[in-house]
Amino acid sequence: MRAQPTASHFIDGQYVEDTAGAPIECVYAATGEVIARLHEATPALVDRALASAARAQKEWAALRPVERARVLHKAAEIIRSRNRELSELETLDTGKPLQETLVADASSGADALEYFAGFAPTVTGQTVPVGGGDFVYTIREALGVCVGIGAWNYPTQIACWKAAPALAFGNAMVFKPSEVTPLCALKVAEIFIEAGAPAGLFNVVQGRGAVGASLVTDPRVAKVSLTGSVPTGRKVYAAAAEGIRHVTMELGGKSPLVVFDDASLEDAIGAAMLGNFYSTGQICSNGTRVFVQKGLKERFLARLKERAEAIVIGEPLDEATQMGPMVTEDQLSKVLSYIEKGKAEGARLITGGARLDRAGNYLQPTVFADVTDDMVIAREEIFGPVMAILDFDTEEEVIARANGTDFGLAAGVFTADMARGHRVAAAFEAGTCWINAYNLTPVEAPFGGSKLSGVGRENGHAALEHYTQIKSVYVGMNPVDAPY
Repeated sequence: MRAQPTASHFIDGQYVEDTAGAPIECVYAATGEVIARLHEATPALVDRALASAARAQKEWAALRPVERARVLHKAAEIIRSRNRELSELETLDTGKPLQETLVADASSGADALEYFAGFAPTVTGQTVPVGGGDFVYTIREALGVCVGIGAWNYPTQIACWKAAPALAFGNAMVFKPSEVTPLCALKVAEIFIEAGAPAGLFNVVQGRGAVGASLVTDPRVAKVSLTGSVPTGRKVYAAAAEGIRHVTMELGGKSPLVVFDDASLEDAIGAAMLGNFYSTGQICSNGTRVFVQKGLKERFLARLKERAEAIVIGEPLDEATQMGPMVTEDQLSKVLSYIEKGKAEGARLITGGARLDRAGNYLQPTVFADVTDDMVIAREEIFGPVMAILDFDTEEEVIARANGTDFGLAAGVFTADMARGHRVAAAFEAGTCWINAYNLTPVEAPFGGSKLSGVGRENGHAALEHYTQIKSVYVGMNPVDAPY
């Protein structure tokens, strides 16, 4: 058990264990080895976490923003200094290649902490003249105790992306990682204490859905931020609504990537591969419906096959490995079932489509061509390395088809005609779009979706609206004019 943490939970500034909680096994996806055994949080531990967060939040919110910023800056420095150690843990937790985690996970979390540390001291209110010498001033206030619920694909990044704005603006957080990847958030909590955060400001409790439900419905909780699936989002949204809590949700997608025949072939293929095979396809914003204009289609498929079959699949801790295993055996089975549906419905298998004959949850990068809009693999989120290629004739046609989904998380377009690029981006029904790029999500820019893909935004200036509330104060400078 080479990744066994000190204890299952981090509450009120220290590691805490209670073996009365149901067991959680963390399995290394590359070998099937159990690398850690943890326990779910009992109701007593959940209560303790929330009580400590409520206490710490008052102390934290009373600090000057620059004082809070110093703590976040220090936490970012610590994360950067331990990037390899944290990246190796992320790889063990998720099965993602170290080549990837070294640049995309803990470092992205540090970016978020730095960005919001710089943002916090700039947050001010307004003065609004209302005539006759009277005026109104506004105050940005913290919400209070926030609950963060993470997904299993980016455990370190998601913990930081939620904690950074929450803490920067004076809130506290209780974070529940996915039970599939329970390890990384514990290190984030440990680092916050080392950086000088008060005990209880950022707590981590482990558990499955029941633990999440107990957090979401607790009267001490002011806001819930979820990254997860649409079915989970529906449940959490409904539960949070009972208490009229603030909610942000980053859910699933079935995003389109549109490639016009004047696009750079190599760039478009590179983006399509990043949007389908990076993190073994386990990214919510992936462009899994790749629309290729008919004039480019056959060249696109031939070159894509060459490049996909050259991907280095292997042991995730080897930095030469470019693609690792699926996160769990169950996820692998789910993706294999979608591949079978694609074959049965008549899609043309260009490459891949099979489990690798080795230990671990390994799957070949898979590409289907001649996919039609009504096929299951073009409608449902697969969350694995399965790319669906659809062909199209005209701009008007492809926009209508790209938007023909209940999801609206992301979309991309590749073209040499920048006027067309902007025109198509404007027409997309999606919250996060790219022109001649894909899946780049800098913390400076808001990230989130529309339709079934979620509500609210993470990162960027937009996060201020989701982790603070405005208080208006009317100042009367004249005698009260009452008709009584």
